[in-house]
Amino acid sequence: METKQFTKVTVQAVIQAPVMKVWKYWTEPQHITKWNQASDSWHAPKAENDLRVGGKFLTRMEAKDGSMGFDFFGTYDVVKPQEQISYTLGDGRKVEITFMYQGNETKVIEIFDAEGTHSIEMQQAGWQAILDNFKKYTEES
Repeated sequence: METKQFTKVTVQAVIQAPVMKVWKYWTEPQHITKWNQASDSWHAPKAENDLRVGGKFLTRMEAKDGSMGFDFFGTYDVVKPQEQISYTLGDGRKVEITFMYQGNETKVIEIFDAEGTHSIEMQQAGWQAILDNFKKYTEES
């Protein structure tokens, strides 16, 4: 069986909030729909999350003008509460998120396999924009 080699891309942010709040906002659907978009012209109208090894998640991402949209989905491989989440996306790519509690702030590091359609730089910028939205939402809520 052939194994695809993906380029690994890293994005990160330091959130001024304790890890319990960061974990909650990262994993609960009512919060996911508030921050999971790369720009103000997009939104996430629906999120489902079965946060356990073997559990599935789905976030519907759509342009607000209705011109396009897609489902971001996968299956959890590792769930260590307030420490780490790893999952496999529907297309076989892997994602690992680490939550590092540092006093009254939490560093979130995401490492993901890039897909082959868009440039690495574009993907990194998009994932970073979503993480920056998460930071803003979490710190302001």
